[in-house]
Amino acid sequence: MIDAKNLLKASLEVGRDFLRPPPSDAPREAVDTRSAPFLVPIRSLGANHRARIARHLLALEPQDRYLRFGYQAQDSQIERYVDGLNFERDEIFGIYNRKLELIAMAHLAYAQDASYQACAEFGVSVLAHSRGRGYGARLFDRAAMHAVNDGVQLMFIHALSENTAMLKIARNAGARVERDGSESEAYLQLPVPTLDSRVTEILEEQVAQADYRFKVQAKQFWAFLALLQDGRRDATDSDHTPPP
Repeated sequence: MIDAKNLLKASLEVGRDFLRPPPSDAPREAVDTRSAPFLVPIRSLGANHRARIARHLLALEPQDRYLRFGYQAQDSQIERYVDGLNFERDEIFGIYNRKLELIAMAHLAYAQDASYQACAEFGVSVLAHSRGRGYGARLFDRAAMHAVNDGVQLMFIHALSENTAMLKIARNAGARVERDGSESEAYLQLPVPTLDSRVTEILEEQVAQADYRFKVQAKQFWAFLALLQDGRRDATDSDHTPPP
């Protein structure tokens, strides 16, 4: 449960991020080994985030695509997947960094068959340079909480047996994992919703929405400051240019 003390700590983290300039571009293979912040803002994503979802999935390495989709997904297949996302039926959750890059996302897909409406499937992906910070587990917890509050009774994961990271997340959450050769199924029986779970989800979504707005404003602020600095630099260069 998010209490007032935790919300204050999260707000201070947001404020520090606003005042800190954006990081310089690092090589894609560089891995961010910092520990995860106290509160990871995870927000629901709508259709207006479809382009960023596509960029996130297209940025996955071939092996990561294989583990996420269960096959060597090509760009065209990923684009079709993104185009087919149903934001009215399913829930998509994401984690953005300060550069507004979608570094991790989860898809909670509801069964289309009415007789299986109490079931939902979970899928997750994290960019290579943002691994090792527990984002996959945080997204699983966020999706599970939403599923509970939405009346889902069974949450499951279909994954390749070699996807040990995903199956570890499921086991740590208490899911039953069944292996069938190269593929595995994880099943997590969900509890009934409570007032605590509903209030917690509302608060976490509000924190995530506020965090995203701060990041948008910070990016605009630093872009404006960079523009001013470029203009000042150009003016200084022109003052030192000798006349013809």
